[in-house]
Amino acid sequence: MAGKLSTHVLDTHRGGPAAGMTVELWRLDPEPRLVKTAVTNADGRTDAPLLGPDEFAPGAYELRFAVRPYFLARGVPCPFLDTVPVRFELEAGQAYHVPLLVTPWAYNTYRGS
Repeated sequence: MAGKLSTHVLDTHRGGPAAGMTVELWRLDPEPRLVKTAVTNADGRTDAPLLGPDEFAPGAYELRFAVRPYFLARGVPCPFLDTVPVRFELEAGQAYHVPLLVTPWAYNTYRGS
């Protein structure tokens, strides 16, 4: 099985997908470097996996979700959160899905399928 990494964002303040949120994927080892930037589509997902089978490499990564700019663009004050980082380790041959459920005041994430 080839590895894969995907994400999606749900705006639980509004009760639907978070379309138009910028997401950055950073590889943390050996030195932090930006791997990819994507914007969520109308379904709150990126159009393609953040890492497909040809790009996938085990290691430490971080997703950075641009939460404050997303809410401010919709006229919703977001005084508590700005960029939300989610750090994790990828292992060879695994499929990873990292959803973010977010409001202007709180977020939750988990390893999905």
